[in-house]
Amino acid sequence: MTKPTVAIVGRPNVGKSTIFNRIVGERISIVEDVSGVTRDRIYSSADWLTHDFNIIDTGGIEIGDEPFLEQIRLQAEIAIEEADVIIFLVNGRESVTDADEHVAKILYRSNKPVILAVNKIDNPEMREMIYDFYSLGFGDPYPISGAHGLGLGDLLDAVANEFPNEESEPDETDVIRFSLIGRPNVGKSSLVNALLGEERVIVSDVAGTTRDAIDTPYVYEGQKYKIIDTAGMRKKGKVYETTEKYSVLRALKAIDRSDVVLIVLNGEEGIREQDKRIAGYAEEAGKGVMFVVNKWDAIEKDNHTMNNFTAKIRDNFMFLDYAPIAFVSAKTKQRVNGLFDSIKLISENHAKRIQSSVLNEVIEDAVARNATPTDKGKRLRIYYATQVAVKPPTFIVFVNEPELMHFSYERFLQNRLREAFGFEGTPIRLITRART
Repeated sequence: MTKPTVAIVGRPNVGKSTIFNRIVGERISIVEDVSGVTRDRIYSSADWLTHDFNIIDTGGIEIGDEPFLEQIRLQAEIAIEEADVIIFLVNGRESVTDADEHVAKILYRSNKPVILAVNKIDNPEMREMIYDFYSLGFGDPYPISGAHGLGLGDLLDAVANEFPNEESEPDETDVIRFSLIGRPNVGKSSLVNALLGEERVIVSDVAGTTRDAIDTPYVYEGQKYKIIDTAGMRKKGKVYETTEKYSVLRALKAIDRSDVVLIVLNGEEGIREQDKRIAGYAEEAGKGVMFVVNKWDAIEKDNHTMNNFTAKIRDNFMFLDYAPIAFVSAKTKQRVNGLFDSIKLISENHAKRIQSSVLNEVIEDAVARNATPTDKGKRLRIYYATQVAVKPPTFIVFVNEPELMHFSYERFLQNRLREAFGFEGTPIRLITRART
């Protein structure tokens, strides 16, 4: 099922990021502690009551050296392009500004549902400040306070009412969905063509030439696959091509729809910060992951070249130490067909279930090898573990006191589970709960 997308639009300094953080809540810092990942918080998953959705903070999409109103226009257009529902945010402490009217005019033409939210209404006495904003023409404004979290429930009710009917995608349990993610010009399109064995995607040496997002079904050795295309830059114009964060946004949406993500690196250029951002999101989204180093044919090699590049990947992506690495050439098709076997293996691991009895034997063995930590004379006791989900494999570990589960011991248990059950290419989640 495709999750609906909500975008927050408005001129600068109305509090878009504060509202975004409030709606996203706890999820925001999952990868923040991982060394070497700076995450631009412009896109995240959120939920309200029974609805799961994606949310975009357009304020995070900086657009070159464009003048002020042009920046706002482009941010609003990106939101219109991407979103099912738009939250139009204004500042209740100031009356309607020219920039607010500028945004309103763009949103009128969108034919998308727009919910008007008036921020910085921090107490009931300030509610009469919303009446000015009826002039924008979007019906009843919703008074909210990002600073205090007031009014967000009513706002999210209104947003959820506008979600499109949740159509389920056809049940394709036997199809493995994967996407190729990477910076412009690492050779994603050429790699898709090499995998498919035909010129299905337009390839050009100009960065940013792939336009429409088209999912491509494919069968390889009896297994059905669907390649989720990430580019999809439908808008023409330089601004969209030069807005790195916009291409990241498209990649994040493709990751959400994939089971397995291939992070494509350019063997000639090495690793960039943007590669880490995208990889961090794939890990946070709980997807199966592998690294594909493309253009390997173009590199002068000796006996150590591959080992050195592998060491660089492991050094830069410590949080993905379970992801396999393939060195390929889309141009010569060297080792390209082997990718399907890796994708299939990762997909199987991503959906793997472990019997509770076997799981608990492995954990007992781990504790016997390396005693649980103590703090202030109290020792962590592990009573029982059980698997509660797949994609990614997720385990609840029942203990005496969850705060005694140190990060390093959790990591040790994860490594033992990997040794025992494989899990190559998939994250695994451990949730520690007090036994009641």
